[in-house]
Amino acid sequence: MSVLDVATAQLAPMWDELVSGLNVGMLLTDERGQVLATNDVAADLMQLAKSDLLTGNRPDGWQVRDDTGARMPDWADLAGQVLRAGTPMSIPLVIVRGGQSQSRVWADYHAVRVQGRSRVLVLLQPVHTDVPHSRGLLDPLTGLPGRVLLLDRLEQALTRARSRGTLSTLVLVDVHKLAEINKRHGFERGDELLNTLASRMREGMTDEHTVARYGGDEFAVVAEHPSGTGERIAAQTREVAGWPVRVGRRRERPGLRVSWVTTDGYASVHSVLARAEQQLQR
Repeated sequence: MSVLDVATAQLAPMWDELVSGLNVGMLLTDERGQVLATNDVAADLMQLAKSDLLTGNRPDGWQVRDDTGARMPDWADLAGQVLRAGTPMSIPLVIVRGGQSQSRVWADYHAVRVQGRSRVLVLLQPVHTDVPHSRGLLDPLTGLPGRVLLLDRLEQALTRARSRGTLSTLVLVDVHKLAEINKRHGFERGDELLNTLASRMREGMTDEHTVARYGGDEFAVVAEHPSGTGERIAAQTREVAGWPVRVGRRRERPGLRVSWVTTDGYASVHSVLARAEQQLQR
């Protein structure tokens, strides 16, 4: 029996007693996103068998997306972010099976201690029309607008561009040396780097720009302007974030990849994000 099996077996009786009869889905994961315990409500909301949640097995065609249809960060990335920041995070999820949306769920992530170990407790609730829009707006590490607020700001920018005859630009910034810095110096230094870049971008861009944290190692900027290709905004973003940063006793350049997409507003949020991500990967 593995260490994981032992931990799960010891936890099961206490877990069953705690969550029996609750109408909220509950998942308990380790720092890698591995589900250690769950309940029937969570399995129903995630459109999975309870055994699949626990083993990590996912049927063909099953996916988790956000409200726009864009990809979600890996569960391990989300769990690690919540544990390092130590503050809750809320994310809207769309469960997709066979290319069709099956359910919309709010996932509330909380850092907890179970049997002396750091764990992540995820509370799952179905999304209704009365879900407060204030949930999950700020990234817990950097204090920047998080993914939920970014998508809302981008949608608003596209709407204004259509109605006013202006343009909107989305800039994505990938800190591609973050994994290397985490490996060499530890996650604490990596988080310091992200906070430094967040502060620089927040101070270096104008108040009219939305600066947000899009993913584990990605930032985003949404800008509205009357004309142009968006290249100037992307160049400004790269310049603001690209100066060397002190990591431990050394100064290192963060290693940025930047992409941007400019539109007149007649494009969906998902298509704008997808195009920017494709360009970033190139």
